[in-house]
Amino acid sequence: MTDHISAAGWQRTFELKSDRGASRAVMDVLLEQLGAHDWEPSDIFAIHLAAEEALVNAIIHGNKLDSTKKVHVDCRVSRDHVRIEITDEGQGFDPASVPDCTLEERLEAPSGRGVMLMRSFMTRIAYNAKGNSVVLEKSRAAAAG
Repeated sequence: MTDHISAAGWQRTFELKSDRGASRAVMDVLLEQLGAHDWEPSDIFAIHLAAEEALVNAIIHGNKLDSTKKVHVDCRVSRDHVRIEITDEGQGFDPASVPDCTLEERLEAPSGRGVMLMRSFMTRIAYNAKGNSVVLEKSRAAAAG
């Protein structure tokens, strides 16, 4: 894992084991870089929550905690934009099939909240066709003025 720092910002690629808690290696460095690039605390919170949800989904639901499978993460942080791509080695899923957890009959259901949070907190979220890779992006809000 080598940092790439340029005028465009910081970038690092990670390869994680499919273990609970493996996301910590990414999150610690990502949070540090968000602070170093002067992101607002509310944006850091949003990015942290969305990235953590996506990483946990990849480890638990994508790779099913299979120790022979990895999660691949590419992080890019600049002063104006964050891009996190998370790819697991699982079979994938159809994001459109995730039920709406805000519906009255789903309020007590344990699934679907992570995808909803990612969509709520990031500027853009996109899955590949297989459904085993997600790109989370957040652009800094333009200053009011």
